[in-house]
Amino acid sequence: MKRFLISGILFFYSVLIVCAQADLQPLVNVKLNKTESITLKQLKSRVESYKLQTGRASFTVNEKKQILDGMINEKLVVQAAEKAGITFTDTQVNEYFLATMAQQLGQQLTEAQLSQLVKEQTGMSLDDYIRMQVGMNLSEYKSYLKNQLIAQQYILSLKQTELAAVAPTDAEIRSFYELNKSSFVQNDILKLFLVIVPLNGDEKAARKKATELLDDLKTGNTTPDKLKVLQSSDTSFQAGDLFVSKTEQAALQLGINYQELIKLFSNNTGFISELTATDSDIQFYQIRDKYDAKILTLSDVVQPDSTITVYEYIKQGLTAQKQSQYVADAVEEITADLRTDANYQMLKSGSALDKLLENW
Repeated sequence: MKRFLISGILFFYSVLIVCAQADLQPLVNVKLNKTESITLKQLKSRVESYKLQTGRASFTVNEKKQILDGMINEKLVVQAAEKAGITFTDTQVNEYFLATMAQQLGQQLTEAQLSQLVKEQTGMSLDDYIRMQVGMNLSEYKSYLKNQLIAQQYILSLKQTELAAVAPTDAEIRSFYELNKSSFVQNDILKLFLVIVPLNGDEKAARKKATELLDDLKTGNTTPDKLKVLQSSDTSFQAGDLFVSKTEQAALQLGINYQELIKLFSNNTGFISELTATDSDIQFYQIRDKYDAKILTLSDVVQPDSTITVYEYIKQGLTAQKQSQYVADAVEEITADLRTDANYQMLKSGSALDKLLENW
């Protein structure tokens, strides 16, 4: 019985070894600047990543071939870029990675701080968290980002002049506005000047500081603009302008119910509140201005105190769309030129490739 068990275990491990060797077999050699292989394992990893990003449970054989084509194009462009002297350092890639994470989290963190935050909130390592999000570990994801940055920079270097000239016409901007006019609505808005004094473990001192600031504002000894300047040297408080819309979402963000928000909007410009205590700070506010709800015209600014008009806002959005499409077309054009027999070689194709892409 023991001998049979040992034989079974040996057979099991031999199957694992065969599967691992199969995954390591190269499907393509890309050799524009240097020889690099794309293995079945790498393709499987990219497919798993796309499953996570798209929410799909599986891809067809033809779709897997399209993903493989994309990986070939990526390597061809990156090798062409490196041949042209375009590259990114690990430091630049790390900065880009942290910047993308900052956009998601709403705060800038070092990688160590990010790791700690992820550990506290999810109980996972940063490596496992990234794998759960994108199907790659941290090192693989940074390598992927590096290739994307190199490819983008290469495309831009070849098409920079043409890309800069891409812009929507005046007629396209006005047509977009007319088709989406109902979306350009400004709700009733309050411009609040908010002052926050953190407790920092000493509520008595925080309340004293907040009372002094409030009294100075009420008596005219200071102004919101002066307090905004003062906070740069006095770190015991924070102050700034805040735009509040008359919406339920705005009420939630302020931590009040909608009826309290309506009451807030009933106050006149210049109104100064009393002190309010929270678990972490003492705060008060002044209503600096009020803006009525309206449908915005092309010449209106998209937000009070902003310098960007609706016309410019639409122009920027349409320009980004057109440039994105231009870059996509440029990538297709450039990769088509790079896909020659001299630059890459398919090691698996036809039915042999189909067989490898089935059943996973």
